[in-house]
Amino acid sequence: MSEPENEIDASRAPLLDHLIELRQRLVRCVVALLLAFGVCFYFSEHIFAFLVVPLKEAFGDGNGRLVYTKLYEAFFVQVKVSIFAAFCVSFPIIANQMWAFVAPGLYRQEKRALLPFILATPLLFTTGAALAYYIVMPTAFHFFLQFQGESGGLAVEALPSTDAYLSLVMQFILAFGISFLLPVLLMLLNRAGIVSRAQLVSMRRYMIVAAFIVAAVLTPPDVVSQLMLAIPLVLLYEISILAIWFTDRKAAKAAPAEAEEALPEAQSEPAE
Repeated sequence: MSEPENEIDASRAPLLDHLIELRQRLVRCVVALLLAFGVCFYFSEHIFAFLVVPLKEAFGDGNGRLVYTKLYEAFFVQVKVSIFAAFCVSFPIIANQMWAFVAPGLYRQEKRALLPFILATPLLFTTGAALAYYIVMPTAFHFFLQFQGESGGLAVEALPSTDAYLSLVMQFILAFGISFLLPVLLMLLNRAGIVSRAQLVSMRRYMIVAAFIVAAVLTPPDVVSQLMLAIPLVLLYEISILAIWFTDRKAAKAAPAEAEEALPEAQSEPAE
């Protein structure tokens, strides 16, 4: 048996055992999600109050209000807040269960290659969500509320509904959080041999256009929000190219050393 095969975990269970293990890990994920939902539903008012802060600051102290136009809307807003927060809270457990299921079938080098990307995913998502919450949403809300005033002798006042506001906040957070995973995606594609650094450099102009298209689709239809997503996307693309250059250079330096280590092992193996 060759050395790479020895790197795979020795417990090669049949298909039925793998399905049983998959079911167990899915059950753990569901249980974690349900427990997190119960806790988040109990604190749903506090979570929603945290999400309302950017709008409250945009209105100014003592100004503005949220309304609901359907009798059941306020209740379902709490449910949506709880589901959204529960997924964020339970994501580390879900990711850990996914990794525990996949890891035994990977080579040691594949584990070392994938683990940094798994650790970087929640960090990058949190960074994008924080950018949306602390910078993008306050700026966008200030821009939206500038249209209050008087038109044709009638007062124009913003009266956002709780459900519409929550949907807008979730749209911002998910759009920026998912978009900030671009470096992970590009570096994984590079590791898989699907794209190279030279190809990414040659596609730079098309990526700039694609960044503005993605920003137009994922954000509300205003120029401010689109620019505040498109510009970070372009910067992340450039950072990805730089990171791939660094990893390629590191891999090129490590290749001769690995070849020297593999040569004595090959010479020591008896001929068949």
